[in-house]
Amino acid sequence: MIALFMFVVVLALLLVGIPVAFVFGAVSIAFAFLIPELGFEVFEVLPFRIFGIMSNTTLMAVPLFIAMGLVLEKSKMAERLLVSMSALFRDVRGGLAVSVVLVGAMLAASTGIVSASVVMMSVIALPLMLKAGYDKGLASGTVAASGTLGQIIPPSIILIILGDVMSVSVGDLFKGAVFPGLVLVGLYIAYILIKAYLNPHAAPIAKNIKKVSLKEIIFSIVPPMLLMIAVLGSIFAGIASPTESAAFGVVGALVLSLLNNSLNFEMIKYASLETVKLSGMIFMILIGATAFSLVFNELGGSDLILEFFSEDIGDVWVFIAVAMLSIFILGFFIDFIEISFIIVPILVPVMDAFGIDPIWFAVLIALNLQASFLTPPFGLSLFFLKGAAGDTIKTLEIYRGIIPFILLQLLGLGLVILFPDLVFAFL
Repeated sequence: MIALFMFVVVLALLLVGIPVAFVFGAVSIAFAFLIPELGFEVFEVLPFRIFGIMSNTTLMAVPLFIAMGLVLEKSKMAERLLVSMSALFRDVRGGLAVSVVLVGAMLAASTGIVSASVVMMSVIALPLMLKAGYDKGLASGTVAASGTLGQIIPPSIILIILGDVMSVSVGDLFKGAVFPGLVLVGLYIAYILIKAYLNPHAAPIAKNIKKVSLKEIIFSIVPPMLLMIAVLGSIFAGIASPTESAAFGVVGALVLSLLNNSLNFEMIKYASLETVKLSGMIFMILIGATAFSLVFNELGGSDLILEFFSEDIGDVWVFIAVAMLSIFILGFFIDFIEISFIIVPILVPVMDAFGIDPIWFAVLIALNLQASFLTPPFGLSLFFLKGAAGDTIKTLEIYRGIIPFILLQLLGLGLVILFPDLVFAFL
């Protein structure tokens, strides 16, 4: 029971808004100090765990993919992609929103950084959609949901983290997430086209979009597609590890920036500093979570949860339902990184006990965590969108527009649960 109380204390402090890494570390030290049978001896293996984290070649892919995404963010690739895609669908009712979804998918496969994708499309696509007469809820929901596709479409940072936490191949996770990601893209597009058909005023034909030559379309779409194919293709073919492929991706992003005449010292400085900040935050949280897990497991927390699900309940589908519901609800209040480092390690022993395939389960978690970016009041994509859009969109309009896309994400999650072959198509 002490372990569960420790878990509740951590969640309570996170909800108050205390930085994650400090919560993990402080609670771990406090419980080790206050419980006599534990003592600080529980942390004797912590330096070895930290050394293992720092020397983990899989986790090296995280800062590399972050750097790749930040370089592409500043290369004006998104702007050119959106202009070209919008021109292709300019005569289709709801076509501008469809082009936003497709660009969001391409950005996800090229950058994998949700914040960059949402902000870029909020600045570029949202004004175009509003000028074309789109319903504000549909426009904001499309931008926010499309920007979060980077959570599930490889190379996703969360898939790399889950691969390490769950001790599964990141390359296999990337392969397993391809079809679920495409299913989500298809659901978004189908919803937009149906809504445009049923309510033409919500998604009119965008007459304000100018025509673009075939040459411009090819030069804006083909280079990022080639980079995406090279990065993911090398992983899927077994030619390169995710870390090696990420390093190649950084070089490719720099080359694309050079071709777009956007490569300069300021851009490299920006990408380098932001990479250090984001990577430092992730690894500090990981170190804090390691300290937390040492104390939590020593108090018997993992054994208690394993006994509850495998012996007291004993049904695999009840476990999956409870796990998915817990992650979804927690996503309303805390960030995907905290969930990955607090909840997932607790679920892994139960998953193993039930014989659940870890690749399939990890993809389910990633799909579920994607919704955490959209669920109010603390959905990060909603903050990014509101911050970039300013007063042009009201917060309630964003919430109204995002609800259908959250339901579509849950539908996508349900489809992957019912049809596991969607995950194993490339494996």
